[in-house]
Amino acid sequence: MTDITQSTTSSGLYTSSSTLPLPIGVSEYSLAASEYYYVDKTMLIKEFLDERPKVSLFTRPRRFGKTLNMDMLRTFFEKTDEDTSIYFKDKKIWTCGEKYQAYQGKYPVIFTTFKDVKYATLDETISKISEIFSNEYARHNELLDSEHCADVDKVYFRKIIEQKTTSSELTSAFLVLSKMLHEHHGIAPIIIIDEYDTPIQQGYTCSFYDEMILFMRNLFSGGLKDNHHLSYGFMTGILRVAKESIFSGLNNLKINSVLDNRYSEYFGFTADEVREMAHYYHADDKYDEICAWYDGYRFGKKEIFNPWSVINYFNNDCEPRAFWQSTGSNDIIGDILAEANEDVYARLHTLLQGDSILTYVDTSVIYPQIKSNPSSIFSFLLVAGYLKVVHSDLSFNGDYMCELALPNKEIAYVYNKEILQKLEHIVPQATAIAIQEAIYSGNTNLLQQHLGNLLMQSASCYDTVGENFYHGLVLGLCTMLDNRYYVTSKRESGEGRYDIQLMPKSSNMPGILIELKADKDCSDLQALAEQALQQINDRKYDTDMTSKGINEIFKYGVAFRGKEVAISLTKGVHHGNHIIN
Repeated sequence: MTDITQSTTSSGLYTSSSTLPLPIGVSEYSLAASEYYYVDKTMLIKEFLDERPKVSLFTRPRRFGKTLNMDMLRTFFEKTDEDTSIYFKDKKIWTCGEKYQAYQGKYPVIFTTFKDVKYATLDETISKISEIFSNEYARHNELLDSEHCADVDKVYFRKIIEQKTTSSELTSAFLVLSKMLHEHHGIAPIIIIDEYDTPIQQGYTCSFYDEMILFMRNLFSGGLKDNHHLSYGFMTGILRVAKESIFSGLNNLKINSVLDNRYSEYFGFTADEVREMAHYYHADDKYDEICAWYDGYRFGKKEIFNPWSVINYFNNDCEPRAFWQSTGSNDIIGDILAEANEDVYARLHTLLQGDSILTYVDTSVIYPQIKSNPSSIFSFLLVAGYLKVVHSDLSFNGDYMCELALPNKEIAYVYNKEILQKLEHIVPQATAIAIQEAIYSGNTNLLQQHLGNLLMQSASCYDTVGENFYHGLVLGLCTMLDNRYYVTSKRESGEGRYDIQLMPKSSNMPGILIELKADKDCSDLQALAEQALQQINDRKYDTDMTSKGINEIFKYGVAFRGKEVAISLTKGVHHGNHIIN
């Protein structure tokens, strides 16, 4: 490509007067495809037309191009007065020939997106959905003058426009509009529902989940279930939530999740697309950095880059940042961590250390199930974009056993910030930092004082909790040291399995081993702490550290009894096979 004029930014990225701008936040296909740098995803249309399922659901993480792709489908299929073929004649779908071109501009389309339906109450949520339908009905106001449409439907049409329907009447919105469009145009419409599950997640977070499920079930049933006024339906979301019975009886629903091969390359950027983009913006030498930060996702068998972050990377003069961090929130993660058990904490930290975990994945995981079964958080983190599949095997019931890991540097940062900081629901940040500093410095008096204060303040009852609770609490407190330590839990070393190990990333820093004991009936708590410390020595838990040349090791024996804590510490300096305490 030849530029008319070009200049260089401080980072060395070339810009020019003829270089197309980047589509930051552009979700309108006609605009993105004609005025911005557009990564051609139009072959999604061909793949759909070759298969032609009645209703398709695409589940992908946020900011992976779902809304733009749905608007592309709308622009391609919708019958309008404008010749919208101009937006496709230079795209890949047009090279597929007349067989596919014949579908362009053929159908009336109903298009709704629920991505901004994020309100604190059911009434506000229903009101926003009413507004969305009012705007969509107004887009088809020619139906009010149609001689093919019944007067009773026109009365309903006006009530929708004026937002005067009750919530129960509103659930017929898809059905009535599809019926009127079918009667007026002589061809059944396509219904597109973008980010269908946003109101459901909001309902769960804000405690109107059951009411929201009932409303959405009735709404979707009218439009998608046994609706002979429907040609095709498209839906997008993060979660599949099939078990919610939202789609009960919808036997014609084809689900395309992050684990399925079909359509895998159309949400997000492929490696070839990123290379081409880097070349276009004269940043070929940045490809490896882009890979390290934004690659690593795997949809089906396809390697995928985060499109939002790649675009923002080029727009930021090729300076890497965690751009995905500020694009949304998953408050449910905090709810889960508030009830997480030792196993969940241990696995979260395993992931942070760059290791993978093996877990059962249910792609139809539902919100109440996540909270009642904290281990299902990994299914949620996968479909939400926080984890990638390293390897998967189909299990006996149609779900998967998956090896999961963090995809890239960006998610390692986001994961730490968005997920581990949710521990503030349990531990105030100032207290956490004070405890971490005491652990790191070997100040047992301060550590015992801060842990004791935390136990007094953070929980109402300790007479029934066991060692697992305290293990999770202390393990969580060690997380902010992970920039200086590799934090591991329940790993083999010497002649047993230690509770918590902090392996220093630098050899001039002390290693830290922590063994925990809990006994609500213990009469001598300090003796129990010394017993925990003795276990570290007797079972040679420091073997892993000494084999790696760690010269100084802090060994903590920590004992809990309800809200009381006692700590015993030795600081060992290793010289060959000898230890000086």
